[in-house]
Amino acid sequence: MAEKFDNLEEHLEKFIENIRQLGIIVSDFQPSSQAVLNQKLNFMISGLQDIDKCQKQLHDINVPLEVFEYIDQGRNPQLYTKECLERALARNEQVKGKIDTMTKFKSLLISELSKVFPEEMAKYKEKRGEDGPS
Repeated sequence: MAEKFDNLEEHLEKFIENIRQLGIIVSDFQPSSQAVLNQKLNFMISGLQDIDKCQKQLHDINVPLEVFEYIDQGRNPQLYTKECLERALARNEQVKGKIDTMTKFKSLLISELSKVFPEEMAKYKEKRGEDGPS
């Protein structure tokens, strides 16, 4: 899987470098540099074709739109992953707290119901396969 990304990264780096060089040529254009400009434009076209070929290898990769929003805002896309993990951990703690509370409530409810309705709760515990008060 990593080689797919390495291949794409290599093509993107070459493409970016070619665009940088193209920008330098265009910013200080001289008629004598027309051949070099044409060559760089052809490299740019072949670079786009190479990047397009990488698309076929990566068609099964889904990137959340929020990652692109992070990039557009000038933020590190790895922050998206970090913040997702932090939100998941926080939500996990909330759910764990609710489970713990419900478990304690169940135990307390069974204990109190056993005091008020001992026979019925004994039958309930027998059906549930529980031994003694929970």
